[in-house]
Amino acid sequence: MVELRAIADATMHQSFAGDVYNSAVYLKRCFPEINASIVTAVGQDNLSQKMRQAFAVEHIDTNMVFGHDSKVPGMYLIETDDVGERSFTYWRSDAAARKVVSFLNTDVIDTLSSGDMFFFSGISLAVIEPSARDAFWQKLEQLQKSSVKIVFDPNYRARLWRDEVEAKVNFEKAFNYSDILLPGIEDLETLYNVDSAAAVIDFCQPYRFEQLVIKNGPGSVITFDGDTAVTHEITPVTNVVDTTSAGDAFNGAYLGAKLDGQDTASAVKLAAKAAGIVIQHPGAIIPADAFAAVNN
Repeated sequence: MVELRAIADATMHQSFAGDVYNSAVYLKRCFPEINASIVTAVGQDNLSQKMRQAFAVEHIDTNMVFGHDSKVPGMYLIETDDVGERSFTYWRSDAAARKVVSFLNTDVIDTLSSGDMFFFSGISLAVIEPSARDAFWQKLEQLQKSSVKIVFDPNYRARLWRDEVEAKVNFEKAFNYSDILLPGIEDLETLYNVDSAAAVIDFCQPYRFEQLVIKNGPGSVITFDGDTAVTHEITPVTNVVDTTSAGDAFNGAYLGAKLDGQDTASAVKLAAKAAGIVIQHPGAIIPADAFAAVNN
């Protein structure tokens, strides 16, 4: 999406962001040797071309960035309060990304099936046109049968769904397909009244996951492999400027570390460090030189 961020009265900074894209950026910055592709649709307009260029600058493969003949990118305005908490205003009803499933033909699925991992979120799921979701689940099942690891972060945004019932139906389908789940307690608390890591583990037990990675705010991350729950303590950041993309940075660094063969504790440590650096800067995608500290 096109991101607008106020930097002064009547002055906006324009960039590009989106939760899955943000995660891909931070994955690549931590692990340049890992190939990361983004699957989305943009328009034929100037902003769409600049968006493609931005993807390429971050070394993200754009072969599955499809161009829609009449649609345009979605857009959002982000505003932050004095403690870095953010609020959003969206313009996405005509977004090309809503049409992305129509581009997922056999050749595209074959290409995705050769990869190691497919990551999607509650936001990317909500954006898909409701009439296309059945087709999306069929594509996801094909990837699953090809031994691609399916990863899902609920990342619940109430305004993107018709109602809670619609969100729950789709989230539960996503849970059923996923090998790795990356929930924040806050997301599941809102929808399911699940308010602790132990409750999240109990809630997810009926599903077929290999690993749960539960983000419990700034203080800890809890991982669960089906048998053992481990609490990873996190040192909270005191200089919080903008919490936008904290979870996205965590996801990207964590998944990159796992693809790199690191153990879970090391992956969590790196991911928490990445998130801690990102929230000390404004915007979803922080300057590369500022993020470089994650590898120090």
